[in-house]
Amino acid sequence: MNQARTRVPAAAIAGLIEDALITVGLPAPDAAKVAELMTEADLTGADAHGVFRLPQYVRRLKAGGVNAKPAIQVTKTAPATALVDGDNGMGHLVMARAAETAIELARDTGVAWVGARRSNHAGAAGVYAALPLVQNMIGIYSVVASANHMAMWGGAETLLGTNPLAVAIPAGEETPVVLDMATTVVSYGTVKNYRLQGKAMPEGWMVSRDDGGPLTDPQKSADGLLLPIGGYKGSGLALVLGLLAGTLNGAAFGRDVIDFNYDDEHPCDNGHFIIALDIARFLPLAAFTAEIDRHVRDLRNSQRLPGVEAIRLPGGERYARRDDRVANGVPMLPELIAQLDKLAGEVGVKSLQQR
Repeated sequence: MNQARTRVPAAAIAGLIEDALITVGLPAPDAAKVAELMTEADLTGADAHGVFRLPQYVRRLKAGGVNAKPAIQVTKTAPATALVDGDNGMGHLVMARAAETAIELARDTGVAWVGARRSNHAGAAGVYAALPLVQNMIGIYSVVASANHMAMWGGAETLLGTNPLAVAIPAGEETPVVLDMATTVVSYGTVKNYRLQGKAMPEGWMVSRDDGGPLTDPQKSADGLLLPIGGYKGSGLALVLGLLAGTLNGAAFGRDVIDFNYDDEHPCDNGHFIIALDIARFLPLAAFTAEIDRHVRDLRNSQRLPGVEAIRLPGGERYARRDDRVANGVPMLPELIAQLDKLAGEVGVKSLQQR
């Protein structure tokens, strides 16, 4: 049975995030940028990657695990490549700079690959893949997750993260195609959300590290392994994305990854990459987006299996959901609101209900 959720205005969510981050040392412009990107995750439906993460971010900033005032540096390494040193700042700030750099380079070269290191958790992958869309570019993003919750296929040690992949492709009259997926069956943020609600997880999400049997109690998730999508293929995908986002950038991977769920004091050294691709270097933009529209409609309207109400495409509901949440507020669980009200009291800012 689904719990009743309260609709909270996006402005109230962004205001809480911004005010809370300022109290723990972020300059106001940086706090506003982080709030914008976190709220975008909530608006587009990545509920485990928006304001849900605020208490953890505040805790790590207070403990010194994240640098509140980083000197982020961008080094252009070739006409189409660059490396961003995040100086252990908020991942949202690091990735905003990386995406901006990738778009700028791709205007000149047609395609750009920008890596980042010495960063932190940045929230929903789809938010960053979608940033090049406004410049009529394709965006591709990945990151080494901020904790390891998966083993290599057949293993029992948590040496791989949920290492997500996000791809955003513009369309014409249709909404953009935006794929945002973890390489595990679910993200660990979803597990944490179930823990917050006291709900049992379905079988098939996690298995016990001791005997490989199903693990459904989110309170015991530290004793389990998240399962990869597609069996060995999913763990292979997590591996190569981790090597590209982590090792290629001189960032943490494998045993070097710091679990930010249990360690608030040490830098995570997250690695990311973002690719921006200028469509006009391949096809006229209008011709490309018209073809995307045609294929999207063809796929969506194709014959369905018995019992299937609708064929859903990646990103198909993203923009309708965003419009709804902008107009009517973000649906939030009472447990999360209570947690955020407690945080607001601790840092001395207005609660959601006071905004």
